[in-house]
Amino acid sequence: MKYPTIPFHAPITPPPVNGSAPLLASLALTFGHDGSATRLLRRAHTGPLLVQKPLYPEGQACCHAVIVHPPGGVVGGDQLVIQVQAEERAHSLLSTPGAAKWYRANGRVASQQVHIRVRAGATVEWLPQETILFNQAEVDFSTCIELDEGACYLGLEILCFGRTAYGERFDQGRVHQRNSVHLNGKLLWIEQGHLMGGSDAMNSPRGLNGYTVCASLMFAGTTAARGTVDAVRASCAPVMGAQGTFGATQMKSMLLVRYLGNSSEVARRIMLAAWRVLRPSLLGREATELRIWNT
Repeated sequence: MKYPTIPFHAPITPPPVNGSAPLLASLALTFGHDGSATRLLRRAHTGPLLVQKPLYPEGQACCHAVIVHPPGGVVGGDQLVIQVQAEERAHSLLSTPGAAKWYRANGRVASQQVHIRVRAGATVEWLPQETILFNQAEVDFSTCIELDEGACYLGLEILCFGRTAYGERFDQGRVHQRNSVHLNGKLLWIEQGHLMGGSDAMNSPRGLNGYTVCASLMFAGTTAARGTVDAVRASCAPVMGAQGTFGATQMKSMLLVRYLGNSSEVARRIMLAAWRVLRPSLLGREATELRIWNT
């Protein structure tokens, strides 16, 4: 099945404006290599989803972009589509200014599609802040990564089922998720799941095992050097302490770091600890601090 269901960079037609209409928003970005610099060549958006001006905190070779969703939260029926393309030898890093909040469904399913296409020799780092799923949210998430030969992807995801610090739980609602990675047109990785709030899966060892936060950091594109996964584990273990559990797995053309626990802050620290190892080792760039995460 071709993914996504809409052509790359196709706009979304917003619904008529009225008090109950859902928000449909799309953002399409193209990054290109220009001499020794990466430039944001094209940006197009429909609805409340946009990017701030390109930033270069670590020099011209890597272009940083911050994706902003002005409403600050997603409600039932809202649909977000984000499409990113990195042309040959371009390097882009995308993040968000704060946590994404998905509120109760009110009878309608909200969705987010992310499609990232990385050309030969290019790199995309997808590092959004955490996603908070409020009780009674009903959400479909789908992410598709398409890599050419020699392309690299480094992506982060942190899901929080309720705000644990406020005593909130995710005991009603549902989350459907589908993630896939394609290398040279061939399927490299696919993962999908359906989680119901309050279900046995939230407490089962085969599911969340009673935890309320799950996170993953994925590198895809090339095979990591011997010892890389051991270095990731050594970097994450002191951060982890006794708060939850984590693991790191190395596969051909992929490396995956996972966390299960009850703290989004611990999840963030562990994922960034792994990123600080993987970025210089696999991308050849120093892991400079993400300032937007500290504002």
